[in-house]
Amino acid sequence: MTLPQPPLLVITDRRQASRPLEAVAAAVFDAGGRWLSLREKDLDTAARAALLARLVALGRGYGALVTVHEDVAAALAAGAAGVHLPAGVSPAAARRALGAGALVGGSAHAEADLAALAAAGADYATLSPIFPSASKPGYGPALGGDRLARAAAAAAPLGVVALGGVTAENAARCIEAGAAGIAVMGSVMAAAAPGAVMAGLIKTLEAALAARADRAP
Repeated sequence: MTLPQPPLLVITDRRQASRPLEAVAAAVFDAGGRWLSLREKDLDTAARAALLARLVALGRGYGALVTVHEDVAAALAAGAAGVHLPAGVSPAAARRALGAGALVGGSAHAEADLAALAAAGADYATLSPIFPSASKPGYGPALGGDRLARAAAAAAPLGVVALGGVTAENAARCIEAGAAGIAVMGSVMAAAAPGAVMAGLIKTLEAALAARADRAP
């Protein structure tokens, strides 16, 4: 399955959000975002499932894909587009449960994680942290653009999505390094105007992707 377009994954964190999560999601979709994943692992199962169902319904009005972190049962119940799995978890069981058309990805923090996800048939993997990130402070030193480039090249055709400290100022560097897309959390969640932040990210991302396509042989 190809990544949503634009290939910009917004991961939720209601604790950072400047407004109710559904309002942030609406701003993301209004600005052109078409891919959002519900994280919120601290919510109880019923509350997370209910929130996911509302977000899925909201996303459908925009043609946006809404996925959920880890909870395959909630994805099935809500009709979500797919699931994002933690590092070290094979996507094989999720693929069997959700079907060939689901968007199934996982978290990676090293090249070995990417290799495992690619071998198990994942559609994409987030690789993090690329840059220093307040949202993900416990995952070791930032990998940087050079390591992202090596990892993306080695993981192909798995789509590597750059995560961790990604902003409109450095998103183009991720694409130039070979990332298939970018992922953000705090920069959108905590923004006073999440729609404006999204618009800036999308503009930068699309320009970088177009420039890369122009350079391709």
